[in-house]
Amino acid sequence: MKYLETYRLMGLPDRMYYIPDFISDREQHSLIGKILNTPSARWTVLSHRRLQAWPTQLLQGSILPTTDAIPNWLVEPIVSRTIDLGIWNASPHGQPNHCLINEYEPGQGIMPHEDGDVYFPMVATVSLNDGIILDIYEKSDDGRRRVVYRIYQEPGSLLITTDEMYTKYLHGIQEIGTDKDLNSDTVSNWDLLSTETKESIEQNNGLIKRGRKRISLTFRDVKAVRNLAKFLHAK
Repeated sequence: MKYLETYRLMGLPDRMYYIPDFISDREQHSLIGKILNTPSARWTVLSHRRLQAWPTQLLQGSILPTTDAIPNWLVEPIVSRTIDLGIWNASPHGQPNHCLINEYEPGQGIMPHEDGDVYFPMVATVSLNDGIILDIYEKSDDGRRRVVYRIYQEPGSLLITTDEMYTKYLHGIQEIGTDKDLNSDTVSNWDLLSTETKESIEQNNGLIKRGRKRISLTFRDVKAVRNLAKFLHAK
């Protein structure tokens, strides 16, 4: 975990880490190919995006109904590296047992939300193919949503969210075609972005157009696991 401190987002509550170039361009390309070549039955189509759940969808939104593992093509190169970072050491299963793959077309997003206590309070997100601004919102009793932090997720990067940043804040992606007003004062992980990304933003007056499909891979450890196949077979 000491290695991670290099990538900790300072000035934020506990804790978020941002690691650029967590996977290579070649690894991104390979993963994208595997994801897009998955049979259509594996996709769940929603109004503003589509997704895959590995090894399967949660039952009643809270139970992982299988002890099957995340497939090997996600374990390598991603899961094994997150385990090496030590981020799952305190989680119930010592590693992630669930992955959601979300596909966003340019301009698509997701409303502010929280992942909740179904999971160990840790999420590791890898971005593929395009970057995005993730907005972090304060929770409020009156329902108002105010952005308090903004994180730019580059392709190939890993974003780790845990502790207070997981339990006390909401996160979402605006449904816009261009992310605006990006600079060292407004982007919380600015100092960790690549020189190429920062120069591109500055040359475009703080703008980044969402020009390509973005795919996010979110890894979590579901607390409740039941081997329903074994149960049904026993009956």
